[in-house]
Amino acid sequence: MRWRALLLAAGGLAAAGFGFTATPSYAPVVAGHPLQFPADYGSHPQFRTEWWYVTGWLTTAQGEPLGFQITFFRTRPPIEEINPSAFTPRQLLIAHCAVSDPKRGRLWQDQRIRRAGLGLAEAAVGDTHVWIDRWSLEHTAGSYAAKIDAEDFSLDLNLADTQAVLLNGDSGFSRKGPVAGAASYYYSLPHLRVAGTVARRGDTDRVTGEAWLDHEWSSEYLDAEAAGWDWIGINLDDGAAFMAFRIRGTQGEPRWAGGTLRTADGQVQVLTPTEVEFRASRRWTSPRTQIAYPVEWQIRAGTRVLDLVPLLDDQENDTRLSTGAIYWEGAVQVFDRRRLVGRGYLEMTGYGERLRLR
Repeated sequence: MRWRALLLAAGGLAAAGFGFTATPSYAPVVAGHPLQFPADYGSHPQFRTEWWYVTGWLTTAQGEPLGFQITFFRTRPPIEEINPSAFTPRQLLIAHCAVSDPKRGRLWQDQRIRRAGLGLAEAAVGDTHVWIDRWSLEHTAGSYAAKIDAEDFSLDLNLADTQAVLLNGDSGFSRKGPVAGAASYYYSLPHLRVAGTVARRGDTDRVTGEAWLDHEWSSEYLDAEAAGWDWIGINLDDGAAFMAFRIRGTQGEPRWAGGTLRTADGQVQVLTPTEVEFRASRRWTSPRTQIAYPVEWQIRAGTRVLDLVPLLDDQENDTRLSTGAIYWEGAVQVFDRRRLVGRGYLEMTGYGERLRLR
């Protein structure tokens, strides 16, 4: 979804006549390149696409559970960079935000899209500071400030680091398919400690909770045979962290998979494609789109088996105004032999239609 969203945005500008070229020069993702911090917290504008993706669980002062998702995308579209105009869209920024609200039985969601510059939007180099209008995510001194002023809701959250960066794949080099070029640089920050406020149509709640941040950048994220993916980021109650993904082919078959499991004492296990398995156990059909999503899963990670149950079934995101994409992204509880062991987020793409990357 994230990759397709950026391509659709670039395609829309091309159709509007912004003078796009067919073969831009993008930086490659290569194995063995060490990630460096804080520099790699920031933007990488020489790559085609990038995202900062925060998900988490919150609890209000009244004890109500909420899920939240904030994502900022940056893309470098295929454009004639010699064009001197200040209006040339050399970088595009897109943002999505959603709040899962089981008490009200709904998903609050909103979206933004802007070209970078002109005082409208930017993604800074050197550390995380990405913003569109009054939506922003900024990293300073061991914590993130997330501020979202959406149409019907708002978030003002502080997300404090409690654990070290988790490098996914081979020291941050993450394969996304059998084709060598399909890869990203990818790290996570699990167990972020969250405090702040969430407002929904004027009702403001103080909240606390825990979150997960993903940051990826790439120039060829998926190969042409991929149809979609399933992804989870889980904060386990004992302090461990678990990320896993599965790339699906055009017939729904597993095309690639991977994951990272870090135990509470800091031991890291990188999971190979044969060590990760997603098994759907229950489906929910959207009354709006008629898309059927598997909202309950059993996940095998090496020798461990976990079951996922959604906070609520209807966590379908409609981002057609910015990307043309419809997908499911929502808060899930995690069980080990019927015992609650953690909470996190599940993302499912390509169930309504195949992701078209070219």
